[in-house]
Amino acid sequence: MGLELDGKRAIVTGGGTGIGYAIALELARQGAQVAITSRRTEVLSEAARRIKDEIGADVLPVTADTGDDESVKALVATVHNAFGGVDILVNNAAEQPAQHGPSYTDATDEWFQRQLNVKVIGYLRTIRAVAPLLIENGWGRIINISGTGSRQTVSVIGSVRNASVTALTKNIADELGPHGINVTAVHPGPTRTERYQELRGDQEVENVIGRVVEPEEVAWVVAFLASPRSVAITGDGIVAGGGIPGFIYY
Repeated sequence: MGLELDGKRAIVTGGGTGIGYAIALELARQGAQVAITSRRTEVLSEAARRIKDEIGADVLPVTADTGDDESVKALVATVHNAFGGVDILVNNAAEQPAQHGPSYTDATDEWFQRQLNVKVIGYLRTIRAVAPLLIENGWGRIINISGTGSRQTVSVIGSVRNASVTALTKNIADELGPHGINVTAVHPGPTRTERYQELRGDQEVENVIGRVVEPEEVAWVVAFLASPRSVAITGDGIVAGGGIPGFIYY
């Protein structure tokens, strides 16, 4: 089954490392034009070089901060000028860890506000900037990367920011659906990124498949949701964490 992504134009925030990098690589592999963004110019340049070396595709690195509205507007303008438009937005920019320490007492006001600004309001900023282009197309896909913390306790900040992304996704999906735009969330669980290795190392994973999920395995899910083939799915979340034992969701 082809994903029909050839020629589609995509923005992947937080695309320089980890899951974001894997998503950018997979979308480019499927024939999409891809722009990646983060606050770290050198990381973006290295990511673009690695993708070029691996599959021969050029990606557009754009330094931007999703925590700042003017920076987001400049990002979308840059991509629009380079690609002639945007078809796909993957919101992935976030900081790890979500919270420094396991207790609610570790959820400081300053860090809480920072995490909501980047991951929740930041996602909304990019949607506000990109949505007019998708409406103009009469077609589009928005995929918000959340996390399994939206369905289980991980930390106060981690759960709240991911649950907020879930609520954001459904609200935007209902509003943009009549314009041919599907909006979904993907909830990765433990995923073998560089940051995961730094924070958790070889810590045992309790999931159904019995191992840490690889970044490309999350990217395959996102690529499908970014494609025209996913037209029947909108407003909902797809859990890509290897299965949480024991839970039944209706």
